Amino acid sequence: MLKYWLGIVGLFVWGGCSTSFTPQEVKVIKEGGGIMRVWKTDNREDSLFLRQQAIELTPGEIRTELFQVLKQRMLATVNDSADPGVGIAAPQVGISRRLIAVQRYDKPGAPFEFYINPGIVSASEEQSLGKEGCLSVPDVVGEVWRSNEIVVRYIPELTSIKRMLSREKTDSTFKFEVKVEYRNTWEPVCDTIRGFTAVIFQHEIDHLNGILFTDKMIKE
Repeated sequence: MLKYWLGIVGLFVWGGCSTSFTPQEVKVIKEGGGIMRVWKTDNREDSLFLRQQAIELTPGEIRTELFQVLKQRMLATVNDSADPGVGIAAPQVGISRRLIAVQRYDKPGAPFEFYINPGIVSASEEQSLGKEGCLSVPDVVGEVWRSNEIVVRYIPELTSIKRMLSREKTDSTFKFEVKVEYRNTWEPVCDTIRGFTAVIFQHEIDHLNGILFTDKMIKE
C-alpha cells in the first residue's frame, strides 16, 4: 500500500466457472469483517510472504461472491481512517493474487479502481524522484525514482454490451427497449497513465512481483 505525502438497468452475466481460491485464502477473506490485517515486514512470516510472486486470477475466481468480498474488504482497508493509503495490493492482506486497487487522481473525484492481473508494458525513461512509504513497511519513508509515464495492461472486470430488444414507433417518435449486459470477455486492455497516479501503479504492481519500495529507495 502506497502512502501519500504532500510538501439504464444492467444484467450481470457471470457464467458457471468454479473458484480455485485456496482454503487458506478463503479463511483470510472471510474472517473478521471490514478492515483486513495488513501484512508487514517486521514479522518474519509476513515478510517472506510479501516477497512471493503473486498468482494470476482466473475467470472462475473473479466470478465468485468471494472475489467481491475481497474487493470490498481491500477497499475498507486502504480507506482506514487510522492510516489511509492511495493504493493497495492483494498480497498486503494475505492474498497472493494479482489484484490491486489504485486511487485514480487523474480522474474526476479521484475514485478507487480495481485492476485484475495488471502488468507494466512500457515505462518512460524520464523519471521523477518522490517520497514514498508503505503500510507493509512500518516507520520507513524514502525517496524512489519512478517513471513519469507508463502503459499498464490488465483484464477489465466487466465489459458492457448493449443489445436492442425492440423498436416501436409512436406517432412521430420511436420507443426503444435496450438491454445492457455486463460480461467479462477476458480480453486485456492497455491504459497510458501519467504523473502521481503512475507512481501508485508502479508501487502496487511491484508488490505483485515481491518487490518493496525499499528495494528501490535511494540510500543515504
